[in-house]
Amino acid sequence: MHVYNPKEWFSKTIMLQTQGAFKKLIPFLVLIAIYSWGIAYWELEYLKLSEKSWIKNTTIVHSLLGFVLSLLLVFRTNTAYDRWWEARKQWGTLTNISRSLAYKLNSFLEEGDKVSRSFYRKALPLYAETLFDFLRSDYTKFMLDETEHPEWKTLDEKKHGPNQVAALIFKKTNELYKEGKISGEQFIILNDELQNLTNVCGACERIKNTPIPLSYSAFIKKFIIAYVVTLPFGYVFSMGYFVILAVPFIFYVLAMLEIIGESIEEPFGQDSDDLPIDKISRNIKKHTQELLMP
Repeated sequence: MHVYNPKEWFSKTIMLQTQGAFKKLIPFLVLIAIYSWGIAYWELEYLKLSEKSWIKNTTIVHSLLGFVLSLLLVFRTNTAYDRWWEARKQWGTLTNISRSLAYKLNSFLEEGDKVSRSFYRKALPLYAETLFDFLRSDYTKFMLDETEHPEWKTLDEKKHGPNQVAALIFKKTNELYKEGKISGEQFIILNDELQNLTNVCGACERIKNTPIPLSYSAFIKKFIIAYVVTLPFGYVFSMGYFVILAVPFIFYVLAMLEIIGESIEEPFGQDSDDLPIDKISRNIKKHTQELLMP
């Protein structure tokens, strides 16, 4: 995620943040420019149509369709941003839950119980790390700290990483309750916090595994192509050969809005606009380990 000053205008106008997307559009822009030149030459030089031709009236249709297309693109980008913001809220919730568990466990556990403290110092940030790897479809590497914990050896990297870590945390908490190291009231408090970890994981999975419906996304793309392809026919009479530049520019604006929507609707990737969940995971690790001192 790129951190910037939203009030700075000059640097944002000269900086091209979507270079990758622009490179993808270059072949289409060139093709549309050649196509627009061909239509302009065909109408002006070959057919020699006058401004009284009925083709000129097609601009009225484009004006009406342009309004409809703008509504579709606004809805598209708003929906994508809602997914991005919902993902950010879920990781903010995970940060708060991890901190809450850390200071509560720090209070509940005895200062001399180094084994339990060491377990939670590793387990709480490990949940965020496994969720981070899971959302980015990587294999989680379970790194052991200095204190040996036999329970970590039961983790299977081919299974659902966050679920396994959550299960081990709950199992350890239940053992502390049975051993009398935490009371029943304390166990209930910790159980509620642990359940919220799974709620965050489920919400993130919902965002990742439920993209914008294919029919809706395909319709917008087809609409943009049809709209741009028919633009030169009517606007040649008012713009002449300037349609060679105007039509590709219009296509660039419309296509970039669609590409931006595609980019931010998947907030767990590694693009500059995606969430910095790796940094959030490191902050969770830092803050929880500061609280759960051995």
